Amino acid sequence: QVQLVESGGGLVQAGGSLRLSCAASGRTFNTYVMGWFRQAPGKEREFAASISWTGSSTRYADSVKGRFTVSRDNFKNTVYLQMNSLKPDDTAVYYCAADIRLDQRGSRTVGYWGQGTQVTVSA
Repeated sequence: QVQLVESGGGLVQAGGSLRLSCAASGRTFNTYVMGWFRQAPGKEREFAASISWTGSSTRYADSVKGRFTVSRDNFKNTVYLQMNSLKPDDTAVYYCAADIRLDQRGSRTVGYWGQGTQVTVSA
């Protein structure tokens, strides 16, 4: 069992930066692919970024590539999302995710979710 607690959300002006953190409990944290999803008002939850259990491999949605960086510290059981050059379209609730896998159709499945943290980017 893994519990995830996000922090670091808030209000920022367009062009600004935020760093989200996700603290995980559970002994198997460092065996999971971890990542971040986001859900904007009136839209479905979407993938943003993921990182392998070693940290050597990362994936990003096209919409955040080049602006967001996902990282992890397995000693601290924490995964991070550094968000730069933020845009109003980045406004969403950001969810930490653990045990991300691809199903047979190539869709991502998530074993564990955090409760979410709000990120609001003003124009």
